[in-house]
Amino acid sequence: MLRLFRRNRQEEIKATQQAVKPSRDRWFGRIANLLRSSRLDDSVWDEIEEILISADVGVDTSLRLIERLKQQVRQERLNSPEAVTDALKQALTQDLATSGEETDIDVSHGPGRPYVILMVGVNGVGKTTSIGKLAHHFTQSGRKVILGAGDTFRAAAAEQLEILGQRVGVDVIRHTAGADPGAVAYDAYQASKSRGADILIFDTAGRLHTKSNLMEELRKIHRVLKRQDSAAPHEVILTLDATTGHNGLAQAKSFREAVDCTGIFLAKLDGTARGGIVLAIKQELQVPILFIGTGEGMADIAPFNADDFVEALLEPVP
Repeated sequence: MLRLFRRNRQEEIKATQQAVKPSRDRWFGRIANLLRSSRLDDSVWDEIEEILISADVGVDTSLRLIERLKQQVRQERLNSPEAVTDALKQALTQDLATSGEETDIDVSHGPGRPYVILMVGVNGVGKTTSIGKLAHHFTQSGRKVILGAGDTFRAAAAEQLEILGQRVGVDVIRHTAGADPGAVAYDAYQASKSRGADILIFDTAGRLHTKSNLMEELRKIHRVLKRQDSAAPHEVILTLDATTGHNGLAQAKSFREAVDCTGIFLAKLDGTARGGIVLAIKQELQVPILFIGTGEGMADIAPFNADDFVEALLEPVP
């Protein structure tokens, strides 16, 4: 499997640290300070539990984490703050990923057969901007990327994607407003194939008020792409807005149930102090987080790494 393009390792760690800074400063840094300065009695466990819930980890996940940690402290007789902190980091990392490494996606494909990434999500979550960030991410590795404007129903959606395409330096395949998204998918794939593109990133509509029609449109796009390549789409990435917290999970489940999502792009993580939503997302949806949005620029994107995320989250706050 070809690994994702990797920037300088320190740049990725720094980007993750910057994205979780509001969450660390507001909530998780307090946990690190508590473990360093307090005896582990019931009041401390209760306070840690309250912090986790306040940070949007979720009640069930918070209770399970605390109970597991308390049991480990008793069984292994962990006495030092460092040992307890390490145990908490390990528990959080295990909840976020099957390993500490970020989940990779294989963007290598046969010659003349573009790797197809279908982007789904509710309007307003930052899906189009996330597409621009992904395009930038892959072009920086020398990949040729084409974007498909499959959201033909939202006003100015194609225009917004074209502007981002120009900023990143990639072609955008679009039709007129109200066109059949399946026809756009067909043309976008054919254009990607004829122009020798390595990756096709295809935008889709995200209107929840016509849920049944929306989901049927997504399934139709699937069918059109599969007729071009039986393995396509190779990734279906669900975009979530970190700032909406648990309110966004119900909407995300609708997409998860209708479309076989293979990963998550968590946008706007830098814009919330409730970064615990990352744990809730992983537990509720059971879909790996592939990327996080770390700022407003096109380069503000990082492959998600559970170890980096947890380390940054539990840095003590001065």
